[in-house]
Amino acid sequence: MVTKVQIRSQFDLMNELTLRLIEELNECEFSRAEYYQLPDVSSLDENKVPESILVSKITGAPAQKAILNSFSDIYKKSGLSSRVLKRHPGLLVIKNADKQALNNRIAQVNKAKASFKECILAIDNNDARFEAVHNAIPNLITLAAYRKIHSESESPFSVRFTWMHKHATKTLTKKMALEMLDKSASYRNPRMIDQQKWQSLVAQEQLRVASLGEKEKLRIRRPTRVSPQVNVRYTAQNRYHVSAALPFILINPEPDVKLGILPDYKKPEAHPRKREYDFLVDRLYLEQVDR
Repeated sequence: MVTKVQIRSQFDLMNELTLRLIEELNECEFSRAEYYQLPDVSSLDENKVPESILVSKITGAPAQKAILNSFSDIYKKSGLSSRVLKRHPGLLVIKNADKQALNNRIAQVNKAKASFKECILAIDNNDARFEAVHNAIPNLITLAAYRKIHSESESPFSVRFTWMHKHATKTLTKKMALEMLDKSASYRNPRMIDQQKWQSLVAQEQLRVASLGEKEKLRIRRPTRVSPQVNVRYTAQNRYHVSAALPFILINPEPDVKLGILPDYKKPEAHPRKREYDFLVDRLYLEQVDR
């Protein structure tokens, strides 16, 4: 059983290493610092899907300060959503640094974050996990604490920013889907005044799933909120992308590296050839997996 002392110990180690990294980055020379401030999301607006997102660009010393502060932004704030996490896209270009020492420190921080996450997820029950974490570290947003710090110390061709639409996917069996629907039949849906109509709707969904073969593979493919990402490119074939939930650190790059900026987000128009999903259960984004 995971104890409060274990949780606190893992957290304190992670926090101490993060603070050391912040101090060391603060002492480094930088050739470029850009922080892309996104609008705060209030707890009242957390269920609204934005059609557009305005980006406020901060540069120089104020950007460096905002970037360093973002690495320790892991606590709930009054009035702001704790479900839609604050994202901190930015770029800190370090020059003349001890590359190995800085890489080692970032790796230490990320390892401590992974160990803290592993400690928390060892608690099976969601309610018990919530109680244990918030008794040990009040007001902590665990998903914010888990965030990996991304960096690059091999000079790429370019580092650019973009917006990504992702889907959260989960595969499940017919039995698991029916159990999920059985549970939802007992829920009270605030958008359905008539509980009998709600249960009738769920019953129709259950019939559709029940008619499938026992070995049918199913998947929930739920769209998530748009999020900023960093694209790092060496060649057309050698490239990768990572989350820009935290600022990206570029260590001792060549002066000719092409650096992009994060543009404002505008929801794209639906493409005429874009696949239309045929969901078994629309409200759950439940679909059959193509064989």
